[in-house]
Amino acid sequence: MCGIIGVIGSQNVTQQVVDGLRRLEYRGYDSAGVATVHEGKLDRRRAEGKLNQLEAVLADAPLEGGVGIGHTRWATHGPAITKNAHPHSSSRVAVVHNGIIENYKPLKEKLAANGTTFSSDTDTEIIAHLFTSHLEAGDDIKTASIKTFNALEGAYAVGLILDGDEEQMVFARHGSPLAIGHGTGAMYLGSDAFALAPFSNRVSYLENGDWGILRRDAVEIYDADGNRVTRDVETVDAASGMVDKGNYRHFMLKEIHEQPDVLSRTFGQYVQPEEQTIRLPEHEIDWAKINRVVLVACGTAFFAAKVARNWIERYARIPASIDIASEFRYREAPMDKDCLAVFVSQSGETADTLAALQHCKDNGLLTVGVVNVPDSSMTREVDVTFPTYAGPEIGVASTKAFTAQLGALAALAIGIGRSKNTISEAEEARLCDLLLTTPRLCDEVLQSESAIEAIARGFVNTHSALFIGRAEMFPLALEGALKLKEISYIHAEGFAAGELKHGSIALVDEYVPIITIAPDGPLFEKTVSNMQEVMARGGRVIMLGSQSGLQAAGAECEATLAMPDLDAFIAPLIYAVPLQLLAYHVAVTKGTDVDQPRNLAKSVTVE
Repeated sequence: MCGIIGVIGSQNVTQQVVDGLRRLEYRGYDSAGVATVHEGKLDRRRAEGKLNQLEAVLADAPLEGGVGIGHTRWATHGPAITKNAHPHSSSRVAVVHNGIIENYKPLKEKLAANGTTFSSDTDTEIIAHLFTSHLEAGDDIKTASIKTFNALEGAYAVGLILDGDEEQMVFARHGSPLAIGHGTGAMYLGSDAFALAPFSNRVSYLENGDWGILRRDAVEIYDADGNRVTRDVETVDAASGMVDKGNYRHFMLKEIHEQPDVLSRTFGQYVQPEEQTIRLPEHEIDWAKINRVVLVACGTAFFAAKVARNWIERYARIPASIDIASEFRYREAPMDKDCLAVFVSQSGETADTLAALQHCKDNGLLTVGVVNVPDSSMTREVDVTFPTYAGPEIGVASTKAFTAQLGALAALAIGIGRSKNTISEAEEARLCDLLLTTPRLCDEVLQSESAIEAIARGFVNTHSALFIGRAEMFPLALEGALKLKEISYIHAEGFAAGELKHGSIALVDEYVPIITIAPDGPLFEKTVSNMQEVMARGGRVIMLGSQSGLQAAGAECEATLAMPDLDAFIAPLIYAVPLQLLAYHVAVTKGTDVDQPRNLAKSVTVE
């Protein structure tokens, strides 16, 4: 969730760009920069650290220009040093970018083979050089845009300006949010309406796949198929609050759609793509000496921890246990000094989890906090923090914080495994590459929202629902059931699919939908077998699986949802998304208060 701001106007825009970046500080960042075009010359200023460092650089070496772009960056590809700060540039182009370009390595190799020299460690720089290569081949700006964006794989938002051109700014959105601000004699580009609020309250929200050209008095927008399109101009009141809903009906839906960006940001902190290794937080820990892990959490965070238990045991080859925070202290579990205690919390203020944390500290355990709020009580108390980088989550029902927790916990499992030599360098590289594909895959699932909404309409008269899955899909079944309960008030339960026949299958009848989570993998056939047991008893089965899986097993289901082909390791991060969307659209259909469901609070601070 790095921040982008762009301004094209009739006066010097540098201060406006910095002001817009200031409003994006809430997203978090470790470097910042600005680029402008003045009297035909492209120039830029960048700095490590906070905006006051950038402002000091600008005071020493001012920038002028009628068109400019700026960026606040959380380090993804490459460390947080000045050469990796945005904007990145070639001789003819400067670019700011949020997201991950998955195929940047082959693109970089091809450009380098043709004589391009790179000056940073980032994936972003290839956009500038790729665009430039098309310009130098004789393409106009529109053609260069089409060729450049068609070549990129991943999730991204882009703002781009050109040397010698103070009249145009290129933009693109694929997975990461981006909005256009409409002014008088000026136009604006921003990551959200809040950043644009000082300049304009008339905003167009770009749709996925949109790209185009911004000019002082107009915007030219094309969709993913290259068709000229218009996007509604809305009057927004983003000045009064730090976070706005954008063009989404509810905060929860906006936060579901932010997940490609959240995953990009989270893995930007934990995955080093050039080395294909995991970067664990800096701390004097001998990870190789950890011989047991206990995970403690509540609610949705508990289900993320259940997934992580499987990952830790599979990749680190050490036993991992999991406890509900409110019960943990009262079990009087034995505490070994070589045991790592991991606490998972969105807010970092959950009373039960903090009490369990203190219990472990009192017994001399090393403690880790997987937490979304950087200045929380948990952050101050644990020995090591694994931040989740989801940004503010307003909806009470957790969505993007859950996937960010999964991302951080996946990195922890791989990191411990590599430290203990229980996985090879090649396996670490494979797993890292898989994690970097999750923003794109998440975005693919979001494009299926209309199909999920259609399935949700069949729940309008439902009083009970079951979710089933195996291995890491069992915690996903629990999470899917919780989401449905939280916001639609429908009774729902999640089960390990093989356990249904041990009593719970008695609940199955023609009125109860059974959501079957069945990604490809070693347990696919067993999951399908359990699903068929339900179907034989008249259950209404809704199956989530790959296209090939659905063809093999989904013919008699009431409904199916095709998911991307993916490795079983990353399935929990991707299969969480349709379950969130299903719960959301069921709640909307029923007319409940999605963002503030009854009886619930965002942070539970009492035991």
